[in-house]
Amino acid sequence: MDEKLLEQFKNYTVLCVEDEDGIRKRLVNTLNYYFEDVLEASNGEDGYDLYLEYKPSIILSDIEMPNKNGIEMITKIREENLDVIVIMVTAYSNEEYLLDLINLNINHYILKPINSENLLNGIIKALGNRLTTNLIFSKECYFNVQAHELIYKDEVINLRKRDKEFLLLLYRSKNQVVTYEQIDEYIWKDRTMSMSALKTFIKELRQKLPLELIQNITQTGYKLRKID
Repeated sequence: MDEKLLEQFKNYTVLCVEDEDGIRKRLVNTLNYYFEDVLEASNGEDGYDLYLEYKPSIILSDIEMPNKNGIEMITKIREENLDVIVIMVTAYSNEEYLLDLINLNINHYILKPINSENLLNGIIKALGNRLTTNLIFSKECYFNVQAHELIYKDEVINLRKRDKEFLLLLYRSKNQVVTYEQIDEYIWKDRTMSMSALKTFIKELRQKLPLELIQNITQTGYKLRKID
């Protein structure tokens, strides 16, 4: 992760509202790595009380919870604050809530199961143009965080979502090798990754890129190639 981006995260306070103790603990542990102030609650009622007391700048909340669910909590918060950043955690079975999320002006929602990768990407997308940094690959090539686009010589490079996720994974792990196992976990996620599919993916991505950004590490994985 780019250090300039991490520095900006320090300006935000996060409230995490999740009723499942194990999930909430993992989320809070991850959030504590990026943010200095992280609050937690196990239900919407306590979450709303913490919001009133501390006025956090980001709220990360599950939907289905006892003692006021996430939709009810955010509805009350939105009655007085339209600016607080709201990220909802939901499952495919919660599609009936999507209209409520739109009406409540939710900044982003993350589908379960949550891992550190989709949590971080969700936060970045939710913050949007509040973040002011580019991830630099070379003097003429960078990734615009706000637009979620790769730029080369002031032109947008047409890439698929998976292409961008892979480049961001390489960038966050620069100077280190991204192993096949990491690529399987963070890029393929719940799908099965075969080596032939990975090689085809890398070959096609290299053809799209204006620079040779991907370095192959034999029988291990890939890393970001250094470019002056």
